[in-house]
Amino acid sequence: MIRLSGVGKTYDDGTVAVHELDLEVAEGELVVLVGPSGCGKSTTLKMINRLIEPTTGAIEIDGADVTRSDPVKLRRGIGYVIQQIGLFPHQTIVANVMTVPLLYGESRSVARQRAHELLDLVGLDPATYGDRYPHQLSGGQQQRVGVARALAANPPVLLMDEPFGAVDPVVRIRLQDEFLRLQSELAKTVVMVTHDIDEAVRMGDRVAVFATGGRLAQYGTPAELLGHPADEFVEDFVGATKGLRRLTVTQIDPSHLESIDGVSTGDLADTVDVTATLEEALTMILRSDKGVVGVRDGAQFVGVLTPNGIHKALRASLAEPAA
Repeated sequence: MIRLSGVGKTYDDGTVAVHELDLEVAEGELVVLVGPSGCGKSTTLKMINRLIEPTTGAIEIDGADVTRSDPVKLRRGIGYVIQQIGLFPHQTIVANVMTVPLLYGESRSVARQRAHELLDLVGLDPATYGDRYPHQLSGGQQQRVGVARALAANPPVLLMDEPFGAVDPVVRIRLQDEFLRLQSELAKTVVMVTHDIDEAVRMGDRVAVFATGGRLAQYGTPAELLGHPADEFVEDFVGATKGLRRLTVTQIDPSHLESIDGVSTGDLADTVDVTATLEEALTMILRSDKGVVGVRDGAQFVGVLTPNGIHKALRASLAEPAA
């Protein structure tokens, strides 16, 4: 869906922001660009929709070279969400979301209906919030409106630059969960920028780690990144707690379950689905006074997961060879 081939950006003073970047994003995939400040991740995002022009290389969206496209028309077909949100302060929430459909020539009635649908989609009741102004909403609510507005033209591609960086940690997790729910329904092709490795591995189908100087240090799934850092830079950036982070991206392995023979399923009120992550299972164990969690496949119990089983599963996961 999105392909960057040999893309580079060098400024007039000789500063290299992005160095010969090759990157592909599949249709419906959520890819996160992560790295320290000044590593070129936001510059890369802005080159995709030509807010910044690349110095070298080619950028394609659905097979078309974006550098040969009308930049205004290109941007109208790409949703764009930024940390500062950029809502129009003098317009109501509904009017803010209506902006893009109106630019496309939709009637006010159709644009309003679309705005109401999108506010519902991001968890904001239009009857409650539609006639309010941005300053009357919390930071998290404003960010949801920003996402709704970016989706208003139903773009196939969504670019997000630190979209949840301006809210407190609790709200940030809720917004992440809400967006992952939306993505599971909408399957947009998403490129997202963050400086937070925890957010990157939680959100991304794949993660691109950028190093200083605009170099792509590693590109892979969160599990590959946490289990097998490509070099010392990635190792340091992921940090010493990479094993714990791996809990968030490793699913339960039935081979590490213990038999439920002799255990009454009535005693296993705390259960998780077999598709859950080790983090979800461990959280359930810590909340329980039984020290175990039942694992089910749909309505059927398939075994019991203990802290020892989680340890074995995590060790096995870290020992897997890189793909």
